[in-house]
Amino acid sequence: MLDQVDLTSIVSKEDHGRLAPPLYERLRLAQYALKDARIPTVIVFEGWDAAGKGLAISRLLKRLDPRGFQVYPARPPSEDEQLRPFLYRFWVRLPARGEMALFDRSWYGRVLIERVAKMVPRSTWQSAFDEIAQFERQIADDGTAIAKFYMHISKAEQKRRLKRLASDKFESWRVTKWDWKHHHDYDKYVVAVEEAFERTHAPHAPWTVVPATDWRSAELTIFETLVNVMESRLAVAKPKPARAKGARHA
Repeated sequence: MLDQVDLTSIVSKEDHGRLAPPLYERLRLAQYALKDARIPTVIVFEGWDAAGKGLAISRLLKRLDPRGFQVYPARPPSEDEQLRPFLYRFWVRLPARGEMALFDRSWYGRVLIERVAKMVPRSTWQSAFDEIAQFERQIADDGTAIAKFYMHISKAEQKRRLKRLASDKFESWRVTKWDWKHHHDYDKYVVAVEEAFERTHAPHAPWTVVPATDWRSAELTIFETLVNVMESRLAVAKPKPARAKGARHA
């Protein structure tokens, strides 16, 4: 999937100003409609370091009612969580009926970072694919709307962004040795990401690769995809009109 993405796509300020407001309004209305219908929503953000996940999430948050929305940033499991199945810490953070949860990196860490960094044996990350697929199937069957985004930039673009951040005295703290290690392992991550797409992309939990070279293009892709997922889930959940008493079949 990654090699088929056009990373040169650019949206002008004028086009963004014309296309974005209707999406903002549809998103607002969809959030309230899902709340009324008691449908939970799960949003997953994965992607390359420096691809703009933080910017995308912050712009998304500006358009959502924070009273029904929770963000869970990436963090290592606690000592207690390490004693439990790896999906446990995500199960307990799933949103309640009618609410939304966004995972800034997620359960895919097991088959991406932990795999490439060899933090777990091959048998562990291989079996995780089935666990993840079952997990997403279960929450989808329970009525959850699921949107999964992968923020994609080229290796050259990632290097340019990391160097720019590292040279900025106010932003250099954001670039760590692990960012450079991940950059060095870019090609290994491509293999891991492609397998993750192949084994966990499904109609009920689809992946969307977001071309993230241009932030305006990325935002439109994310908002349009998310709105479509939410509206599609609402359409499925909408009760069919009751047949009038005494009506005959055609």
